[in-house]
Amino acid sequence: MAYTIQTTSTDEFDQTVDATMEALENEGFGVLCDIDVQATLEEKLGEEFRQYRILGACNPSLALEGLKEEIELGALLPCNVIVYERDDGDVVVSAVDPAQLVGIADNDALDSIATDVQERFERVLESVGDGSGGPSDT
Repeated sequence: MAYTIQTTSTDEFDQTVDATMEALENEGFGVLCDIDVQATLEEKLGEEFRQYRILGACNPSLALEGLKEEIELGALLPCNVIVYERDDGDVVVSAVDPAQLVGIADNDALDSIATDVQERFERVLESVGDGSGGPSDT
């Protein structure tokens, strides 16, 4: 089952992270957390890993709307967007599929919110990618 939407970029990793954060901001999302997985695994385990960042994105007005409909929705927030380097050097930007995420709640009142978030994430991916991405099964 696909649970992310994604695109790829031939830009440098850090440039893609910056472009992704800017595109999220342009769509009304703040990045509440930025987890550098590569640095964390090196520090905590002494393990080398590819460049990999997890951006916890939140649109406050949409989060409030969702929480009013489903108080437990906070367990699924913020929405994660990941940026990582593939073995071939291309950079992947992948966002959680909001429809799959809120589908867990089984609350039809969240459908329009998920659609709004999905459309915003698609614009984010379109702005940072080179168009070669698509749904992912990861």
